[in-house]
Amino acid sequence: MARLCVTLVLSCFISFTSLFADDETTQQEAKTLSNIQQVTMGLPRAGEGYFSPDGKTIVYQAYPVGYPFYQIYVQNLDERVPMRVSPGRGRTTCAYFTPDGKSLLFSSAHTHPELAKIEKDARDLAAAGGRRRYQWDFDEYMDIYVSNFNSKELTQLTNSKGYDAEASYSHDGKQIVFTSTRDGDPDLYIMNSDGTGVRQIVNQDGYDGGPFFSPDDKWIIFRSDRENEHMLQLYVVSVDGKHEFQLTNDPNTVNWAPYYHPSGEYIIWTRADYSRGPAGANFDLYTMNLDVSKDSVKAGKVTRITFHEKADVLPVFSPDGKKLMWTSSRTKDGSSQLWLADWKGLPK
Repeated sequence: MARLCVTLVLSCFISFTSLFADDETTQQEAKTLSNIQQVTMGLPRAGEGYFSPDGKTIVYQAYPVGYPFYQIYVQNLDERVPMRVSPGRGRTTCAYFTPDGKSLLFSSAHTHPELAKIEKDARDLAAAGGRRRYQWDFDEYMDIYVSNFNSKELTQLTNSKGYDAEASYSHDGKQIVFTSTRDGDPDLYIMNSDGTGVRQIVNQDGYDGGPFFSPDDKWIIFRSDRENEHMLQLYVVSVDGKHEFQLTNDPNTVNWAPYYHPSGEYIIWTRADYSRGPAGANFDLYTMNLDVSKDSVKAGKVTRITFHEKADVLPVFSPDGKKLMWTSSRTKDGSSQLWLADWKGLPK
């Protein structure tokens, strides 16, 4: 009987603690977010979503039921029915709408000559009870494509030996910034929207990736692992590659997935503190005010946005700046899915 009483007391205490933590999380996040809701369902895992230019549709990558690699889906935010737009085979990633909203940009390795073997190996792993952990696959057959919504035509923009991915458009639609391993390690490049005129803008040791143009198309923000220690930091570089500035510089934190607010006044990104080791680290969303002049960008005030015990990553703003979408494992089953909230702006 004593053991039963102790068990009941502990159970009640744990439940109370959990409820208190959930309530505290809600209160903290309510400072900047409202109407938080899950927007992807029916797929095992989904994430890295982006808005269409009119803000009514999203594109994202997700695992299809029964297939081991991400594919690209679009979904109307009202109907919320996913529609696959990628080839259906091979690794695909990093989708982004063209500025006119008529096509999609994404990277795919569906032309890999050993695709059947790669698929079989992944399926065998799953059948044995294993699971591929999320990681970057620098597939040398990964190239950048544009898919037209109406014609369904798939146009290949890159064809170099090496990984070409993590691409996004300038706001005027004239340029594409992307990550490539064509000259060795992953660096940043810019090309014209038709795939011509490729030029390198960042050439440093270690990984440089996840680039996005600033709202005025004068700067590019990205993540980098200059020390090759997997502790990513944030940088910004001018579109001509002449001016580069580091925005985060904490060796105990991982900083990635930076994205501009449409105002250009601040960014939002994902951060985790590893000072207490991997077990004590959790990914949350933060904003950083920017002090921008003609030839420089300086880091300003940092504000924490999410406080959930589960991971919150890959945040993006809607084109009008009124919505925030991100990938989170705060789902009931712990799977990564896309979440959406009304953005109330930064606290005064």
